[in-house]
Amino acid sequence: MSMPSSAIAVRGLRKSFKDKLVLDDIDLDIKEGTVFSLLGPNGAGKTTTVRILSTLSEPDAGQAWIAGKELAREPDAVRAAIGVTGQFAAVDGLLTGFENLVLIGKLHHLGKRESRRRAFELLEKFDLTEAAGKSLATYSGGMRRKLDLAMTLVGKPRIIFLDEPTTGLDPRSRRTMWQIIHDLVSQDGVTIFLTTQYLEEADRLADRIAVLDQGRLVAEGTSAELKQLVPGGHVILRFTDAAELDLAASLLDTISRDEEELTLQVPSDGGVRSLQSVLDRLSQANLEPTELTVHTPDLDDVFLALTDHSTHAAAASMMENGAAR
Repeated sequence: MSMPSSAIAVRGLRKSFKDKLVLDDIDLDIKEGTVFSLLGPNGAGKTTTVRILSTLSEPDAGQAWIAGKELAREPDAVRAAIGVTGQFAAVDGLLTGFENLVLIGKLHHLGKRESRRRAFELLEKFDLTEAAGKSLATYSGGMRRKLDLAMTLVGKPRIIFLDEPTTGLDPRSRRTMWQIIHDLVSQDGVTIFLTTQYLEEADRLADRIAVLDQGRLVAEGTSAELKQLVPGGHVILRFTDAAELDLAASLLDTISRDEEELTLQVPSDGGVRSLQSVLDRLSQANLEPTELTVHTPDLDDVFLALTDHSTHAAAASMMENGAAR
C-alpha cells in the first residue's frame, strides 16, 4: 500500500480488550492544517484511538501514517512530529509554570538557553507571563489547561492530539482555549485531532467531524453534511397578507402555519436545491415571501440520532447515497 499524503491516515484500525471489541475497522483521512473532531459517547473508543495514533498503545490490526511516517515501523519519527494533550492537565504541581516549560524543553534536548527562550515565548503566547513564577497551586483550571497545551507545543509538533481538552473548564476559559486552537491552525498550520463531548466545540472548530459509536464510525463529514443526515429541518416563510399565505399553503407541503404571524413552516434539508425548489414554486404563482428563515438540526440532534442504535441502518444508507462524503 502506498503512503497516503494526508497528515493522518488510518486503514482498518482494530483494537480489542479481552473479549470487548473497542475499535472495529476504522478508516480516517485528515488533511494538513485542519481540525478534525472525533465525537462519541463515553466508551465509544475515542481515547483508545488517540492512544494508538500517538504511539501509547498498539492496535491489533490495521495501518496508520502520521506526518508521513508509518506508525508501526517508525514510532520514534511519529513521536517527534506530534504533541499530545490528554483529558487532564499533565503538569507538575511542585514546579512553577516557567519551570514546567523549561523541564519539557530539556526533555526535548533543546539545551538550557533554548529551553528558557521557548518557555518565555510560550508563556507570552498563552498570556501566562504574570503567572510564570507562581506555584501551580495558584493556577485556575483554565490556566492549567493553557499551560498543559503550551507544554505540548515546546517541541513545535506538526500534529497535536487534543483529547477532551476543555473538560471541566468554565465557558470563558473554554472559549479562550477555542481561540488558541483556531490560531494554532490558521497561523501556525498545525493539524489538530480533537476528541470532545462538547458538540458546540466540534461545530465551532472542526473542518470535518466523525461520529464514533461502539467502536465503529457511523458518520463522517462537515458539520453541515452531518446535519443533513437528520430529519427535522424546515424553512419558515413570512408573507404580507392572509391571501398570500393561503395561496402559498396550497402550493407547498407545510408542517404548520401561523395566521397571526403570516408564516408557513415548510420541510427542508436546508440545502440550496431544496430552497430553490420552494422559491421556484412560489415564483410560478407570482409569490415572493417577505422573509425566509432556514432551520436545520444542530449537532446535538445528529449526535443523539447517530448514537441511537436503532437509527444506524438508516444513517448508513444515507451515507451510501452521498448525504455525507
